[in-house]
Amino acid sequence: MKPRSEVNVGLPQEWIRKKRDGGVLSHEEIQAFVKGVTAGTVSEAQIAAFSMAVYFQDLNVDERVALTMGVRDSGRVLTWDNARLHGPVLDKHSTGGVGDTVSLMLAPMLAACGAHVPMIAGRGLAHTGGTIDKLEAIPGYQTGVDVAHFQRVVETHGFAIVRQTEDLAPADRRMYATRDVTATVEHLGLITASIVSKKLAAGLGHLVLDVKCGNGAVMQRTEEARQLAQSMVAVGCGAGMKTSAMLTDMSVPLAWSAGNAVEVKEAVEYFTHPASRHPRLNEVVLALGAALLVQSGIHGHPQEARKALEEVRDNGRALECWAASIAAMGGDARVVEKPQSVLAQAAVVRPVHADRSGVLSGYDVRQVGMTVVELGGGRTQPDAVIDPAVGLTSLAIAGTTLGPKDELAVIHASSEADWERAAHRLKTAVQWDVADLVVPDVVVEEIPSV
Repeated sequence: MKPRSEVNVGLPQEWIRKKRDGGVLSHEEIQAFVKGVTAGTVSEAQIAAFSMAVYFQDLNVDERVALTMGVRDSGRVLTWDNARLHGPVLDKHSTGGVGDTVSLMLAPMLAACGAHVPMIAGRGLAHTGGTIDKLEAIPGYQTGVDVAHFQRVVETHGFAIVRQTEDLAPADRRMYATRDVTATVEHLGLITASIVSKKLAAGLGHLVLDVKCGNGAVMQRTEEARQLAQSMVAVGCGAGMKTSAMLTDMSVPLAWSAGNAVEVKEAVEYFTHPASRHPRLNEVVLALGAALLVQSGIHGHPQEARKALEEVRDNGRALECWAASIAAMGGDARVVEKPQSVLAQAAVVRPVHADRSGVLSGYDVRQVGMTVVELGGGRTQPDAVIDPAVGLTSLAIAGTTLGPKDELAVIHASSEADWERAAHRLKTAVQWDVADLVVPDVVVEEIPSV
């Protein structure tokens, strides 16, 4: 009998036909398909046909695990030397939103609590901001360092944040590019494999997923977000990485700011100006952090974990960790002391005022994000250059009563014309005087490991 890796499992068109007709693919068939994607022996047309067959026939949990592990194994998988670590290896992942600057605060707080966080993050997509774009607003910060440097910083300083390298889960890049032009991006199983494979490739022992719902989320309906979270939890756990999830609300911006340099500044002030902490942002940071500290065994109870996070947040230890990691990644660590003097500043910084009196009931959060994109702080094409200085600050909180002289936000623009366009778009994104207003709690639901 041939070893498992040498079993003849047929040709790509046979796997496509099998899935098209509602069959269940074996572990070997899925692994062979992914190897073909990586090697180039599976064509774009076959990737498209496979993706469409999956879109209509779905994948069961075992198939999703096999696909995820196949994509993970298509490139380099990081390993960690326990002798060089002083705690567990863990991370969080967010499905994206507006003002979601959680990673910038949470990673150093977790490191200060004794964890190691090798965070492989992404750039902004559509209306959502990207952690990598935010970090690259810090002068000198290198998000594309080699793996050895990345691991050394994680081992020494507790965390580092980098962009995905060419040798991590390369099959995902080819599959996603094809899915993007064949209307198959939205399938839960394929999304699951794309996200979880990269976390597995980072060598994590523990993962907590922050899955957004609401009008500013990718999965706007709560049930859709729940299904995605459950899929990723099942696959992460099935692949040997303890995984849990939280559904969090993105029906209003998560922070005072939306942009790149402005969100870095807010992250610094989260540590240095306690009175200015956005309550929803603070709650997400603490909830995700406590879940990771309990799940990984650093603390035994959520309240104990939250207290530890609050302690390192308030006593300066987390900020010290962040400064050390920034410096190790080539960035100007003075940003944690004087962000205004280090970060790029927009040419036009001026508030936009409400044009009526009433209760600010909510936002079209996607349009808030697109306001930042239109200012130049996001991308309409993958390779577009962004302006780190532009964005929004002082976003008014939903539920606040405002008058015509009250600020909706402060717009940071590169020109007067850009400011005018942004002001018009932002005003159209505001909702007023909704009867029986209830702003949802920011943590909607917790989904435990399986």
